[in-house]
Amino acid sequence: MEFLAYGVLADERALLQEAVRAEFGTAHTVRPLDVFLNRDTVPTAAGYDTVLTGVNDELDAEVLRALAAGGTRFVAQRSTGFNNIDLDAARDHGIAVARVAHYSPYSVAEFAWTLALAVNRRVVRSAIRTRDFDFRLDGLLGRDFHGRTAGVLGTGKIGAAFARIAHGFGMRLLGSDVRQSPQCLALGMEYVSPDRLFAESDLLSLHAPLLPETHHVVDAAALARMKDDAVLVNSSRGGLIDTDALVETLRAGRLDGVGLDVYEEEAGVFHHDKSLEVMTDDTLARLMTFSNVIVSSHQAYFTKDAVGQIMAATAANVADHLAGRAGENFLVA
Repeated sequence: MEFLAYGVLADERALLQEAVRAEFGTAHTVRPLDVFLNRDTVPTAAGYDTVLTGVNDELDAEVLRALAAGGTRFVAQRSTGFNNIDLDAARDHGIAVARVAHYSPYSVAEFAWTLALAVNRRVVRSAIRTRDFDFRLDGLLGRDFHGRTAGVLGTGKIGAAFARIAHGFGMRLLGSDVRQSPQCLALGMEYVSPDRLFAESDLLSLHAPLLPETHHVVDAAALARMKDDAVLVNSSRGGLIDTDALVETLRAGRLDGVGLDVYEEEAGVFHHDKSLEVMTDDTLARLMTFSNVIVSSHQAYFTKDAVGQIMAATAANVADHLAGRAGENFLVA
């Protein structure tokens, strides 16, 4: 049997094929496509029992209806997030869905720190200057994170890994989550209300899932509570931040820096080449104008270690489907 994989990036292709070979040998193969799944491309899935998707694929009711009509019975999502999939529609059309619940938390935690340090020490601005042989230090003044307060919103595996790095920097740790992490408590983390977290953090990093109760958890009111010179990092889900409110906060000259690896309207933009097009998203365009903001293209997970684990888990999910098992990663069995 051949599986069809949508939105496979160039650096992912070999890792995906290797994972399928490791799981199935020569019994099954995968056909990687660089196009994303949507209403225009869904006809290409006709005849495929199993399709592999990512966070930038569109699996709404119409796409799922077309998949089912073409014979698809299983969607294997190559990510932890699945807010791009209409699970109710999948269930109605008899399509099982699985995701990758866990992969290297260090990939995302380390990248969150990459953003925090790059913003704080003005690394991008400095690199651009030195390319033009401008070696002045004007406007590049940062500050020590040592001795300051790191706030972690969401202290699961990734949040805990972020906190361990913060502890290594010698930072005071604050956390907010519905469940307290024993690992974070052992580091000396104090769990506080979201209001205190926003108010007291010098560095606030978001590691919460996107749920109805966390949508725009960082809204205008939360941003107003933050210190004027705080650093905000989001490597989790774009919808955690009200981006319009963030733009207004930055326009007011508040926040020392912002590092965003995700954006609430990133679908159809991130992981695409838009360099020859007019940017029609005014909010994203305005974000790019702030010299203290770094926007990366949802790449925090993008290490050989993490992607390899994601591909291996995806192949294992496919094996469960073919064997008639509903593994722990299944969202719709």
